Formats: sequence, structure tokens, C-alpha cells
Amino acid sequence: MVDFPDQKGVMCDWSKIEAVEEAEYTLRILSSQHEIYVATNARDSSEAQIKAAFTKVGLSRFISGYFCFANLGIGKGEPEFFNRILQKLNKASSQCIVVGDSLENDVNPALNAGIQAVWFNPKSLDQKLVTAFYSINKLSELLTLKTNL
Repeated sequence: MVDFPDQKGVMCDWSKIEAVEEAEYTLRILSSQHEIYVATNARDSSEAQIKAAFTKVGLSRFISGYFCFANLGIGKGEPEFFNRILQKLNKASSQCIVVGDSLENDVNPALNAGIQAVWFNPKSLDQKLVTAFYSINKLSELLTLKTNL
């Protein structure tokens, strides 16, 4: 989902909601072979409100579930966040991949939990220090990654 800094409150109530470019295409293909979950740092939204936002842009049909502060009791920046998701899914870290646009809240915590990580970097930020995981600039690049899954 595109984050619009000028929009406040829960995303499903925003006047403007957009999916990231290529999200529908990529999720349609990936969801035919993998379960896809959303892990968000949205502290002010319930699981139902997060799903409603994804429904508004036509993506909820590809999503198996949503994880957030409301249903985990912990924020995405916390070290235990991804471990709680693994427990709820009854999955080993080697069975999952985290794709996120934040090194601080997505990639590094996933790597610390032993989960393979993909940095979604659409702005092509400096990557010279980034070597421990995959980096993509477009979501469709997920379809050609050679991962352990």
C-alpha cells in the first residue's frame, strides 16, 4: 500500500488509498503458490480495518491474513514481532520471507529472527552497505528471485 503522509487516521478511512505499483499482478501470481500475510506497523488500525483497506484496492483476495499491534500486542519495530508471527503461523523461520520497505522495521528485524528478507527499495536508495539480503526496486522482481522457498 502507498503511504500518504498527509492522510491521518486508519487507512481504510483515507480519502485516497492506492496499492503499490505492480502489487495486484505480483500478488496474484505469488498467492497461487504461497500464503501471503501482511505485517503492518499500523498501531491505530484493527485487523478488520487493515483488511478493509486492502479490499478497497482489490488486494485482499490474495492475502491469507494480517498481523498488527491489535492482534499481536506488540509493534512491528519490537524484536519479538516476527517471532510472534512465526508462532501464530506455526512456521519455522526458514519457511518464510519478509518483504518490506523499511530496513529498520522490516528487513533487520526479520533477519534477526532468522527469516530471509527482501528490501523493497523503489526509490533506489544507496545499497552499498546492504549485502545480507535481496533488494528489489519493483514488486514484480519478487517473481524472479532465487530464494530458499
